[in-house]
Amino acid sequence: MDVPVEKKFEILCQITRASHFAWRQAVVEACPSVDPVDVVNKMWEITGHETARAYLKRLDPNISMPRQIADSISWSSVTMGEDAKVIDGSNENEVFVKHDECPWHNWHKRLGLLEEDRPGCDVWFFTLVEVINKELGTDVKIETQKALPDGDDCCLRRIWVE
Repeated sequence: MDVPVEKKFEILCQITRASHFAWRQAVVEACPSVDPVDVVNKMWEITGHETARAYLKRLDPNISMPRQIADSISWSSVTMGEDAKVIDGSNENEVFVKHDECPWHNWHKRLGLLEEDRPGCDVWFFTLVEVINKELGTDVKIETQKALPDGDDCCLRRIWVE
């Protein structure tokens, strides 16, 4: 069967997300005394550390760090079949990453796990920035201003240095 590579990739991304939720269900069933939210958040923390290591290979400390981090997050999101764009802030020290649509949100909603959606993303984003700051001696900050699981029309994160 000849399946276009774009379709194969889209299917693979959905399989990856399905695997995440199957893994979560395995924790619930195999370890009933363990809070699955704690395990999921730990997984996102570990993912944040690993993602930061990958980003650090490409970050240039002599260029606006908020922009580079936002570009990296957007690139990662788009690469995984998500919607993301970088929006300029008031100056080079402030940018925003906006997700108008997110397949992770759709999975969480469909499975009745919306309460885990934003916290998992926040752990991932905050850990990512914390690791980069520690490694480069920077003081980049990140905050979630809007989130789809909170009922907002998008996820919007501000990334800046003061």
